[in-house]
Amino acid sequence: MALSNLKDVYVDQLQDVYSANRQALGATQALAAAAHHPELKEALDRGVTGIREGMTAIEGLVKENNADPRGEFCKGMEGIVAEVKAHVLDANFDDADAKDAMIITQYQRMAHYGIAGYGCCTAFARRLGLDGQADKLQDCLDATYHGDKEMTAIALGEINRAAA
Repeated sequence: MALSNLKDVYVDQLQDVYSANRQALGATQALAAAAHHPELKEALDRGVTGIREGMTAIEGLVKENNADPRGEFCKGMEGIVAEVKAHVLDANFDDADAKDAMIITQYQRMAHYGIAGYGCCTAFARRLGLDGQADKLQDCLDATYHGDKEMTAIALGEINRAAA
């Protein structure tokens, strides 16, 4: 599809965020299963819920713009998920706390990618005068920021100290 204007870019990036979320969902579920610390497991489970909610919101927005949510495959998230696999799921750890520290690292990389996607889409929607859509995207962005900050707090609270 030719990207002729900002609306085309917006829809393309909504589809990309949807694909990124689809991939992050499976990776986050796997990270939750691999986590040792109960607080981390619970936070990752909340992350799974948040990703699902984001996917639902994005799916609706893409459809409002007469497009297919699955119209794009996010190569960026594909690479990040490959890192999750290499650095957590297929890695050998002698220490559960060190593994939990790596889980947080990988989750936050996915979250930061999501923050970038949601932020750009929110800005596009505002510029296009799609304020209702921008508000939904801002909610997704805020939730993703919250999850990222929660992971930082968990890391600084116990996990990194125990891993050291």
